[in-house]
Amino acid sequence: MATLILIIHLIVSLFLIVIVLIQGGKGAEMGAAFGGSSQTLFGARGAATFFSKLTTVAAVVFMISSFLLAIVTTRETSVLSKVPAATQQKSPVPEGTTGPIQGAQPIQPAQSGQPAQQTAPATPAK
Repeated sequence: MATLILIIHLIVSLFLIVIVLIQGGKGAEMGAAFGGSSQTLFGARGAATFFSKLTTVAAVVFMISSFLLAIVTTRETSVLSKVPAATQQKSPVPEGTTGPIQGAQPIQPAQSGQPAQQTAPATPAK
């Protein structure tokens, strides 16, 4: 349903853009460009021209489709609620290593009163 309304909305919006761009300003009708009277190319200017009526209809359809899109999309569930909860992942750091330094050796536990010794991490040669 939302896809159909969205397609109609896009077509009407493009049509509305074209219709507005086709219309000339108040004194610069297309008939004036061809050397004739500016009122005679698309007929005499009455209360509302054909293009102004067409623009009004397109604008009303655009507003209705915008309103319907807002209603339809808010009734759907959120995308975030459709995503399953993330499972707990294993840590890429092996057990017994200390800190984020790569290549660090694990700390050896102290035995028989001797202080614990830690091996310095390997440093790359420069």
